[in-house]
Amino acid sequence: MRVKPLSEGTERSYAIVLDPGEEVMDRLLAFARDFEVDAARLTALGAFSDAVLGFFDLDAKDYHRTRVDEQAEVLSLVGDIARKDGEPKLHIHAVLGRRDASALGGHLLEAHVQPTLEVIAVVSPAHLRREIDEATGLPLLVP
Repeated sequence: MRVKPLSEGTERSYAIVLDPGEEVMDRLLAFARDFEVDAARLTALGAFSDAVLGFFDLDAKDYHRTRVDEQAEVLSLVGDIARKDGEPKLHIHAVLGRRDASALGGHLLEAHVQPTLEVIAVVSPAHLRREIDEATGLPLLVP
């Protein structure tokens, strides 16, 4: 992973380039820890060799997981970083394009980069945190 600051001031922007084989969620959490990120918004483009997408089932209070075991283009990736119990937590959604031009989308739970993932992180000075929502059991953003 390579990181370059893009701006300074009230917000800091970083370009994060992930290399082939790197696991996306692990590397973005490492970025958040290494750069002491409390709150950020993320966007990215690139491609994955494989991924696991999730759809949150409110009744089961768990994710239905869909494995993507093929090369897929990252058509859209948006998300945020916020703190929960003092640790950075990721909330990322992705839309992946297949070879046949069909698309899959959902919560990004796991993915491996192939050949690259180019992430822009905009770090906010305001502290965001997550708290467990009693109704869903989800750690939801509390501004």
